[in-house]
Amino acid sequence: MTQQPQLFQCFRYADAEAALTFLAALGFTERLVVRDGNAIVHAQLRWRDNGGVMLGSRRDDELASYYGTGVCNLVVEDDAAVDATIARAVEAGARLVQEPTNPPHGGRSGAVADAEGNLWNIDSYPGE
Repeated sequence: MTQQPQLFQCFRYADAEAALTFLAALGFTERLVVRDGNAIVHAQLRWRDNGGVMLGSRRDDELASYYGTGVCNLVVEDDAAVDATIARAVEAGARLVQEPTNPPHGGRSGAVADAEGNLWNIDSYPGE
């Protein structure tokens, strides 16, 4: 039985619809998208077996001063998937920030930035 995620990285986007398209190119799957007119009030996307992100459109509220860029580490299946995921991300409009390398702690790692400047580290090292 797969356990439900209990920790989500959260983002606010000026263009949340474009973010959904970009995240699908990375390999996320939509679980829930709630819209109010042209705004995405809440979206939840699954990452592999037990992870995910939540996002929504930027809005003018008490949290607006905290909106900025975020960093998210995506652990993929293996070293080859690092290169393939980065290639899909760049094809979907991401900017390559770090070419894939083999860091001394193991695995393979590279990074891209999405259209709004959020950094997506793509990594095959699952951590300890």
